[in-house]
Amino acid sequence: MTEDDIPEERHDAGFDVVKARRAAKNPNRPGERCRASAGRFVPVVDRRRCEGKAECVAVCPHGVFEVGRIDETEYRAMPALVRFKLWAHGKKTAFTPKANACRACGLCVVACPEKAITLREAPTRG
Repeated sequence: MTEDDIPEERHDAGFDVVKARRAAKNPNRPGERCRASAGRFVPVVDRRRCEGKAECVAVCPHGVFEVGRIDETEYRAMPALVRFKLWAHGKKTAFTPKANACRACGLCVVACPEKAITLREAPTRG
């Protein structure tokens, strides 16, 4: 995917074509440039780092991400310093409800200001 391949319109709330094109120009962008088949890779969010700023939502052309409040059980299991940071950010974090739509373009990885997202190959189903 090049910056010109990013759709001008997407029906998901929060998509920002300008931010997506900026991320597409990043030379450190990992992944398969949106050439992977959907579901072959999944984005993984490190909730200890994520501050819920929604840059992943803004740049993902496939609507994989949403930002919401962290589950209270998961929140309580975090170290004290991480809990404080999460609390300071309204307990917001990124989730991947449509991870199976990921095409491994890597835009989310380079757009995340906290470096909280990685791409991993999805486990094979047997």
